[in-house]
Amino acid sequence: MIDVHYWPTPNGWKVTIMLEECGLDYSIVPVDIGGGDQFKAEFLAISPNNRMPAIIDHEPLGGGPSLALFESGAILEYLAEKTGRFLPVDPAGKYRTLQWVHWQMANLGPMMGNANHFKNYAKNIADDPAQLEYATRRFVGEVDRLAGVLDAQLSVNRHIAGEDYSIADIITWPWAFLLARMSDESAWETFPNLKRWVDEVGARPAVDAGRRVGSDLGRKELTAEEEKARQDLLFNQTNDKVRAARKAAARAAR
Repeated sequence: MIDVHYWPTPNGWKVTIMLEECGLDYSIVPVDIGGGDQFKAEFLAISPNNRMPAIIDHEPLGGGPSLALFESGAILEYLAEKTGRFLPVDPAGKYRTLQWVHWQMANLGPMMGNANHFKNYAKNIADDPAQLEYATRRFVGEVDRLAGVLDAQLSVNRHIAGEDYSIADIITWPWAFLLARMSDESAWETFPNLKRWVDEVGARPAVDAGRRVGSDLGRKELTAEEEKARQDLLFNQTNDKVRAARKAAARAAR
């Protein structure tokens, strides 16, 4: 059994989609990132970066005690190795796939996350409209560039790393299918190869099932004050906040 510390976001969906694709048994441990669960001692013990998702595999690859992992890219690579699925074993195929996994982790995910923040959230809390305008233009523009990279790759390949479906597709799809949210609906006309791939991957039963995991979480109606507190918690984290959470976790562990 694998415990998945999770909240229904694109990064969380990566892991649940992979688990569904592999047919592995798992249980969900909700991490309410708007309520501060990511700073609790028990979560920091397995995810020191205070970010979800994280997993605990109670029957880990190679045997031994339960294995805790954080970072979605590392989790998908581990699950691929454990099951022998969605990651080629030949060196050339393996690293063709992993380069796109790392591309997603370093590029598409962070840039789309920033675009989403400035386009859809920061307008409610920003003090300087001019700075907000520049930041929105900067990150939405970078999303446009990265969508072009994917569209070009998918113009000559059925899937991101080649003809075969892999963890490169699983890790990228949860962000890519939200492209219109970070840009506008016309983006799909600009990137037809990307749209073809998003639709094909989204039609896979395991992808649909994985994306729907925990869809009932986080639906509580918030007051304006509660929503501001949630956004402050999500978007204004500092070293001081993390340091305080770590100290609290250390005291709790004694």
